[in-house]
Amino acid sequence: MILTRILRCCLVVALAGLALMPDTASGQKRGGTLVMLVQPEPPTLASYLSTSGPIGQVTTKVYEGLLEYDFNLKPIPGLAQSWTVSGDGKTISFKLHKGIKFSDGKPFTSADVKFSVLEVLKKFHPRGAITFRDVVDIETPDEHTAVFKLANPAPYLMMALSGYESPMLPKHLFEGTDIKNNKQANSPVGTGPYKFVEWQRGQFMRFDRNPDYWKKGRPYLDRFVARFVADSATRTAAIEKGEAHVGGFGAIPYSDVKALARLPQIEATTRGYEMQSPIVQLDFNTTRPPFDNQKVRQAVSYAISRKFVIDNVWFGFGKPATGPINSNFAVAGLYTPSVKSYNVPNGVEVANKLLDEAGLRRGPNGIRAEIVHDITPYGEEWQRYGEYVQQVLAEIGIKATLRHEDVPTWLRRIYTDYDFQLTNNWIQTLADPVIGVHRLYHTNSIRPGVVFVNGSRWASPRTDQLMDMATVEPDPAKRGVLYKELQQLVVEAAPLVWVHELQFVTVYNKQFKDLIVSPLGLYAPFDRVHLDK
Repeated sequence: MILTRILRCCLVVALAGLALMPDTASGQKRGGTLVMLVQPEPPTLASYLSTSGPIGQVTTKVYEGLLEYDFNLKPIPGLAQSWTVSGDGKTISFKLHKGIKFSDGKPFTSADVKFSVLEVLKKFHPRGAITFRDVVDIETPDEHTAVFKLANPAPYLMMALSGYESPMLPKHLFEGTDIKNNKQANSPVGTGPYKFVEWQRGQFMRFDRNPDYWKKGRPYLDRFVARFVADSATRTAAIEKGEAHVGGFGAIPYSDVKALARLPQIEATTRGYEMQSPIVQLDFNTTRPPFDNQKVRQAVSYAISRKFVIDNVWFGFGKPATGPINSNFAVAGLYTPSVKSYNVPNGVEVANKLLDEAGLRRGPNGIRAEIVHDITPYGEEWQRYGEYVQQVLAEIGIKATLRHEDVPTWLRRIYTDYDFQLTNNWIQTLADPVIGVHRLYHTNSIRPGVVFVNGSRWASPRTDQLMDMATVEPDPAKRGVLYKELQQLVVEAAPLVWVHELQFVTVYNKQFKDLIVSPLGLYAPFDRVHLDK
């Protein structure tokens, strides 16, 4: 309640001052506080170490990338004002904007680019080892030129340079330190439109306008606040009452989205997730019984009713998934539906037959095996999803006990200790399979302690080879052939259950304009957001 009063006061003060603070450069009025509901609370602000979804929603207001992107999924200038790619694809030269400073007043230069990529992202970012695998050096002929030298062509790299995916860090605050335990992890300093001010654990984070932001006149808002509310009904009420202004990535319960969207002051949109392409799944630990048996994994894949999950857990916001690559990639020729289909009407019957064939027969009590099913701690829908999985597993003779833990504990269990059998999960497949898909299936992505990579620990020499070939193949048609075989092999092996392609919804107050301006959606810097009145 105290926070609510503070936020209301901030908003009233900002609104009162709007007419006094015009932005002469653009005509937009300045002032106001935007409150975004983020669920769950981020475990850290070190977005260079973790790609946990809630982290990106807040850190992208502080950390920026070399590039931004338009709705055609084409790169546009970010910290880099221009770039050139050599004919052989092995050299990419970026020209940086001049006059950019970090929020502590130090200049941003090509040295920061080189350090961020080679010493931090390539070594510590969960996807960095793959994304920057071919970057062998970055030359810095002057303070405003960064020349990426590649061992092989990397056509995907230009899709991986946003502030969410590849944040640029201040070398002067990180060099010579323990990157994993740097004190800036939860007190970020970046080039972005907002400056980190405070983090009241369990309540909110506050970011104030960066008055020295390099985009003249921006940002328009005075403050951005990320608010953490565990109870879903309270989150919905906060949006309805105007105490919070935006929520996405499932922060607003799907059961409430349509009702809120009918209110005159509220808008709901699925735009802004085009570079995420999320897939809801079940992750097996393929090294532990009973899921070290391919037939058992296939049986669970058959038993799950994708339609039931979409209709009853996510209230229709999704479409059945067929495998590791989202159908959004069809336009690029990288997706194929020609894979083994587990989405059949007699799935439970097929599952029981497969379990018998696997030698996992029912005991006198009808139980074939007992497991623990870990619930991803990202909202109440995941609890309902877990309860459904528990029920359907019981139908095929697998008794599942549900376990629910906080985010850090769950991440450690799945990606560090591998102390699990089955977990529900969702993964963003991002703007190119090299960035968002390979990390889940490549042997090189079995990296203890790195989150949202190959936690199932399934891999094969042939699928590794296909991914390696697709990584450097510049011909889109040839890439498509490689990815078709990859999908067919991975789906047959069933290291995961691909349930549905999730359609996230952003619910926001209409008084805030230019909120969703790119395919990064809530992962954008919010420098253009402004109040309409």
